[in-house]
Amino acid sequence: MGKEKFWGKTASIDLHGCNDLIKNPEKIKEFVIKLCKEIDMERHGDVIIDRFGDGKLEGWSCLQFIETSSITCHFDEQMGETNRAFIDIFSCKDFDENKAVQFSKRFFDAKNFKIRCFIRD
Repeated sequence: MGKEKFWGKTASIDLHGCNDLIKNPEKIKEFVIKLCKEIDMERHGDVIIDRFGDGKLEGWSCLQFIETSSITCHFDEQMGETNRAFIDIFSCKDFDENKAVQFSKRFFDAKNFKIRCFIRD
C-alpha cells in the first residue's frame, strides 16, 4: 500500500498463560513505558490504569496516549486459571509489530500468543 493512503496501523496482541505481573498495577505501568520505548513511541501523559469488573471479569485495564494515537491493555486473571493479556496498539506512525509482540511475550512470560495486524487507510 502506498504511503499516501497509509493512515495508521493496528496491532492486536493476545497473550495466554502469563505470569502474575498482570495483577500488579506498578508492573503494568512499567510494561507500558518500556513497550513505548521498544517500539519508539513518544508517550503523551501518564499511564491511566484502573481495576474494575466483577467475578471472572475483574482485572486491570490501562490506556497510554502516544503522540500518534494510543495503546490499550486489558488483563484477564480468570481467577488465576488463564492469566491473559490483550494489548492493542494503534499509531499513524509505523512501528515494528514483531518487536511489540516479542517484548510483550517476554515481559509477561506468556506461554502462547496470537497477533493480528492491519493497515488503516
